[in-house]
Amino acid sequence: MDNTQPTVSPTPAPKAGSTKDGGSRQQAARQGAILQGILIPLLAVLTGLIIGALVIIITDPKVVAAFGTFFQAPGAALSAAWKSIATAYGALFRGSFGSPTQIVNALASGDSVAVRQAFWPITESLTTSTPYILAGLAVGLGFKAGLFNIGAEGQFLAGSLGAAFVGYSLVGWPLYLHLPLAILGGFAAGAIWGAIPGWLKAKTGGHEVVNTIMMNWIAFRLSDWLINGPMKAPGFRPVTPHIQASAELPRLFGDPIRFNVGFFLALIVAGVVFWLLFKTTIGFQIRAVGANPDAARYSGMSITRTVVLAMTLSGGLAGLAGASQVLGVDYWVGQGFSAGYGFDAIAIALVGRSHPFGIVLAALLFGFLRSGATQMQSLAGIPIDIISIIQGLVIIFVAAPDIIRGLYRLRQVAGEKVVLTRGWGS
Repeated sequence: MDNTQPTVSPTPAPKAGSTKDGGSRQQAARQGAILQGILIPLLAVLTGLIIGALVIIITDPKVVAAFGTFFQAPGAALSAAWKSIATAYGALFRGSFGSPTQIVNALASGDSVAVRQAFWPITESLTTSTPYILAGLAVGLGFKAGLFNIGAEGQFLAGSLGAAFVGYSLVGWPLYLHLPLAILGGFAAGAIWGAIPGWLKAKTGGHEVVNTIMMNWIAFRLSDWLINGPMKAPGFRPVTPHIQASAELPRLFGDPIRFNVGFFLALIVAGVVFWLLFKTTIGFQIRAVGANPDAARYSGMSITRTVVLAMTLSGGLAGLAGASQVLGVDYWVGQGFSAGYGFDAIAIALVGRSHPFGIVLAALLFGFLRSGATQMQSLAGIPIDIISIIQGLVIIFVAAPDIIRGLYRLRQVAGEKVVLTRGWGS
């Protein structure tokens, strides 16, 4: 009788670097990348404010004079420097968010006029942020496709003219029809202005930077002709007619507050862009073309269609930014209407890492800084250019994150990189 027992093979032990361990490392790397994606812009803002404080010190004659006798009275010099910084940034805060004391007193009084005046700074900051959000989304979507849409300024202007035309030319329409058509008019005009350089890029290889810059100049000169000719309102001023009340974005409060539903529209659009980019096939194709067009082509994606679509959507978003300004704030278009929203959008997209939610936060930052800068200049006597310096520094630090990593001893982690452009003619 055979007493041989069956041989049982031992279960092999998991090898180091197994799928589970590899997944854990990938998850940790992803979490680290997300953390740094949040932390670096915050540290960039902090560093920009610190350097901005130094600029305030060296540009304040009183502080410079106090430091001339530093060795005789160091305390007086340091006190003067601190007072200058505190006055400037205090005025910036009050101009952006309002005075806490004034808000409390207004709420305690129950006076509606006093309450509106107390909350005016923060609502004005949100109003200023609205076109920044939409224009930033426009540039950020282009970045995701590997396209440098520097033409958001021209697309903004085209969208504002399109919205204004629909807004004043349709008379007697109800709000529920007129307002959506005016918004659509702004989107369509901006989309057309973005589609042209997109088609030139896809069909001829013409670089989108050159094409969009030229489209900007065409938009500037065309708008000058329109508001001095076919679209000019009666009278001396070169402006379009005032849009109909039925095309105005409803304001939520009485004067002097200009805050309107356009802000919430911008947030909804940001959510839609997020869904489009990260939850749809079209969004995947846009990101794939932006990351590696050759791989996207070999996988069967149409580079031409994707590039044209991305630039069209980008232009449409910039057009929405112009429409929000016309329909919610100004109600007409004149010379110098944009005030650089399209160019600032490039910086906002960079600071927001081209992510829709990051762009919203960056746009709020720029909106609050821009709104508070006027107050800082009027109350503290600090040149408004200081804010531009701070914004420029923040952009530099975000665009070159190794500077921030070196200053704050942050370890570099693997993460998604923002593709700006892939080179000339590619």
